Amino acid sequence: MTTATAPGKVILFGEHAVVYARPAIAVPVFQVQAQATVVATDRDSVEIDAPDIARRYDLASASPDDAIATIIRLTGARLAVEPRGFRVHIHSTIPVARGLGSGAAVSVAIARALSEFFHRPLDAAQISALAYEVEKLYHGTPSGIDNTVIAFAQPVYYVRGQPFESFSVAQPFLIAIGDTGIASPTKIAVGDVRRAWEHDRARYEVLFDEIGAITRAARRAIESGDVAALGPLMNANQTLAREIGVSSPEIEKLVAAALEAGARGAKLSGAGRGGNVIALIEPGTRPAVERALLTAGAARVIVTEVK
Repeated sequence: MTTATAPGKVILFGEHAVVYARPAIAVPVFQVQAQATVVATDRDSVEIDAPDIARRYDLASASPDDAIATIIRLTGARLAVEPRGFRVHIHSTIPVARGLGSGAAVSVAIARALSEFFHRPLDAAQISALAYEVEKLYHGTPSGIDNTVIAFAQPVYYVRGQPFESFSVAQPFLIAIGDTGIASPTKIAVGDVRRAWEHDRARYEVLFDEIGAITRAARRAIESGDVAALGPLMNANQTLAREIGVSSPEIEKLVAAALEAGARGAKLSGAGRGGNVIALIEPGTRPAVERALLTAGAARVIVTEVK
């Protein structure tokens, strides 16, 4: 039996603009994770056990667009092994369609578990590349940031089509993640933004440039330890997300609640239209912000330290 895990993730800056070759910053969230366990069986088939989504089925019966089956097939091909004679059990504490990278985490955990099960090591870059292929099923035109930050399990500065860059966090800081309780399918939001961009490219290119400038400024602030600068940058990013058309009344309510309770900045994280809101907090404001988010309708609140 072999077990592997993968963390969740949040995007701190750069959502949607990252699809158009602007930078984004994302960090792993270790408070939630996906876990894959591979167990040898005496059957010729591959069994898939996914109790979180109430499914148990054979690989052979899976549809071509089944994400779990796809990562098993892709990993088997990469390892040069025939998928047979084992069962894959998947369990995840990462909420689905909330911008926390649930799909990419499941793919990374499965690829890592299969690699270890067959004693054929794959490095983080190889696992990330496999997970990226599956991300196309979820997102249509994925940026690649989810699979990258989750496979490498470290903060990343990412520009599509370029090698990712890891960077140092000079001064650790706290982020509260408030779940709106509303699913946010990335593929739909990304598609809507693409249609809007095609309709008015000049306007959206300016918006994406502004988000890119905010993201670059945020990286400088993180690397220099200027945590205070991150709050206004988060607020500015949220204003632009609103202009792009990916905010929602539920997101705005959580953002306002967090700021009123003492957060230094707050914004949506991920595709928008639901999903999560992130807020920059301090140890002293943590209880108040957590309470405010829950009172404003958050389904749950996770606090993670970026370091």
